[in-house]
Amino acid sequence: MISTWVSVIVMLVAFVNGARNEDDIQPCAKVQTSSSVVPLGSPVTATCVIREDCPPFIGQDVHIEWHLEDRLLPNSPVANESSRVSKVVIPSFNHTRAFLTCWVQASPAQVLGGVEIRAGYPPEAPQNLSCQTNLAYPSTLTCSWDPGQQETHLFTKYTLHTEIWDSNENHSYKLLPGVHRYTIPRADFVLFSEMKICVKAVNELGEAASVPIIMEPISAAKFDPPTIVKVEAVPKKNGCLKLSWRLSEHQAWMRNWRLNLEVRFKTADSSKWSDQPILVSLIRPSRPVDQCRLLHGTPYLAQIRVRYHQSPWSEWSSSQPGVTLESAPTGRLDWWMKVSGDHMQKQLNIHLFWKPSKQFRANSQNVSYVVSAQKLPGERGKVCSTTESYCTFQAPRRANKVYLSAVNAAGRSAPTEVRILLPKARAVISDVSAIPHDDRSLLVQWSSPLDSSGLTGFVVEWTPLLHRDLSLTQFELTARNQTGLVITGSFEPYKPYGISVYPRFKDGIGLPQTVNAYSRQKAPSMVPKIRVKNTWRSHIELTWNELPLDQRNGIVQSYKVFYWNENGPVNVVNADPEERRVVLKDLSTESLYEVFMMVSTSGGSLNGSAIHFGIEPLDAVSVVMIVTASGVALSLLIILTVLTYFSNQRRLKGRFWPAVPDPANSSIKRWTSASTQDTHLASDSEEPNPMYLSHLSFLDLPVKPSKEDDDPWLSDAEDTSDLGESICGSPFIPGYSGSNSDSVPYATVIFTGPCSSPTAKTPHVYLRSESTQPLLETEESFTPKCYQNMATDGMTKKQCFFGPCHDCVPEEAADPDILWDDFPFLRALAMNDEKD
Repeated sequence: MISTWVSVIVMLVAFVNGARNEDDIQPCAKVQTSSSVVPLGSPVTATCVIREDCPPFIGQDVHIEWHLEDRLLPNSPVANESSRVSKVVIPSFNHTRAFLTCWVQASPAQVLGGVEIRAGYPPEAPQNLSCQTNLAYPSTLTCSWDPGQQETHLFTKYTLHTEIWDSNENHSYKLLPGVHRYTIPRADFVLFSEMKICVKAVNELGEAASVPIIMEPISAAKFDPPTIVKVEAVPKKNGCLKLSWRLSEHQAWMRNWRLNLEVRFKTADSSKWSDQPILVSLIRPSRPVDQCRLLHGTPYLAQIRVRYHQSPWSEWSSSQPGVTLESAPTGRLDWWMKVSGDHMQKQLNIHLFWKPSKQFRANSQNVSYVVSAQKLPGERGKVCSTTESYCTFQAPRRANKVYLSAVNAAGRSAPTEVRILLPKARAVISDVSAIPHDDRSLLVQWSSPLDSSGLTGFVVEWTPLLHRDLSLTQFELTARNQTGLVITGSFEPYKPYGISVYPRFKDGIGLPQTVNAYSRQKAPSMVPKIRVKNTWRSHIELTWNELPLDQRNGIVQSYKVFYWNENGPVNVVNADPEERRVVLKDLSTESLYEVFMMVSTSGGSLNGSAIHFGIEPLDAVSVVMIVTASGVALSLLIILTVLTYFSNQRRLKGRFWPAVPDPANSSIKRWTSASTQDTHLASDSEEPNPMYLSHLSFLDLPVKPSKEDDDPWLSDAEDTSDLGESICGSPFIPGYSGSNSDSVPYATVIFTGPCSSPTAKTPHVYLRSESTQPLLETEESFTPKCYQNMATDGMTKKQCFFGPCHDCVPEEAADPDILWDDFPFLRALAMNDEKD
């Protein structure tokens, strides 16, 4: 396009013909238009006139053509004119700038004349005119405006006009092209005098002016940020702070002027300022500002800003700290208690946690907490006092409540009643899950039946697993119909947290469900080393240790074992994360294998180092050695079994077929301690030796204690009839001096006193042996008849032994002569009495 218009201009210059004089040169053609600058999209009319004396076309008819840029336009000859006059009409001129040329059709075609036409829009009235006074030295007044949204496509000039009414001073300021801002010097305005300000815009299609503003420059002044000199508590007023402040050095001369002031606060541990600043109207900088309705005993940060009437606000001042006066804590504390201890213990172990509720106000910087067994404060019932948010103590099992209070230098809060709820073996929670909600929170969800009787709500507890500090335990209380909660806190990424959900009942705390959670996960920091545990002919078992908790960086989802030999493909086996073992099967005994493990979490995976292993085949020598060893072991087992059988044959026979003495062939006179040693039969055919048949055992009956020796813990004890447990000389107790323990006692002699005590006056009692073997062939199986005890000490009373006797009635008759040879056992008793 540029080269085309360069050629057109050259042709216009080269083909300018006419009368050539030394003084003037006139063109052959002249183009006239209605206007060289027109509104964009408006019609344009142009006329081309060729002179009659133009040398190339003297006496010739010419044909005129019109071109707009490179486009041919239809034309028409002018009526009553010759062919040397042509007219063209453009219905809508849509170019912002274009050349309209007049051509003569000849060989070659020649350009005789042309004109440049520009199009655009008249300017818009400037919008949003505003001015702001800067009170710095020297003061200035800066005005700015918006030129409008529509582009004019034409050069537009802007002029700022001011008029001071008190002095009738008018000023106009011309601006550079494209600049829509101007600063009026201090000499051209008066701070406290009203002035009129407007902006005018002018281009070739017209002009427009903004809506004028009438203002006092001081009312448009933006002050520098003020300075807070001091923030202090108001004496004897809780929740009030006094702020002393001043203006900057450049505005210090206005210290007696009344200004508007705004104050905003935030607590020292908060990151957000108060939503609605506090407005203080018409105050002098020399006077301090009191602000109340603040929290008691709380550190605050304060900021202020100022303006004059409706002028723009200054920027906020720098922050200054202050603390309100303390008062006693108010509101209640939310609490959570865990109780342990079985029913056998008299004391309960209690972990009590608490935190401020939404209504709680500490009203102090230094707050401690007291747990007491009594509602009224006192040192006697104090369980613990701490500045932490938890307490561990013991309470008697009968205790059912304690009281929790917050204490500061100004007083104590109303006690919060804490019920001691014992654990209950009721599990109503299932499907607990915890997933990241964002970088600082987790979404905890669970399931629970709504119709569970006595259910009042849930407790969600969480604590870091790498730091077992009770002060890091946090909790939230929820309603019974709630099954989800977003917990927030300082959750560290890649660190595990234990989250437990407890059901709360009216009379206790149910069993919890616990899961581990991470706010963000990544690949583990290490991979455990693989070890070869067992090897079979074509199988091998690999094991590894559990991945340390601080190295997991997430929940381990899988262990994958990759193995291959030098000629085979890569095989993958998924291992159970809980078992930490895997068995590789169908391995070749002639190949060397390489294996490594990959540990994965939801945040990434990590590969461990590779190890090599091989399985050696069994050769013929190994097989022979295994078979030989098995045969030798089996032979030794058979030999030991046979030897054991023959060595225990006699003992087994004595157990199942004991030797029973024959009273008819016994002689008790020959039963001595030396002769009562056990003698085993040489064979089954041998007859028992009548000299060593049995033995006597002596029993001491317990003596009933007197009333003054009676123990109340033993008042329910009963006398036993199991005489075998108190037999004097029994083989099961110390001091036993009987014969062979394999034999069966023939009879038991009972004394009312110990065996070693002197002879008692009470007659002796005899018990029948409990042997199941018959004593005599003719003896009946029922209870034997009564025998009489013939004592030699002149006793006339008859006693019954070896069974009941219905005829045993005491008589005063003289004792008949006793035949001791017919009653050998009675003879032994007589001998025992003589020795005593």
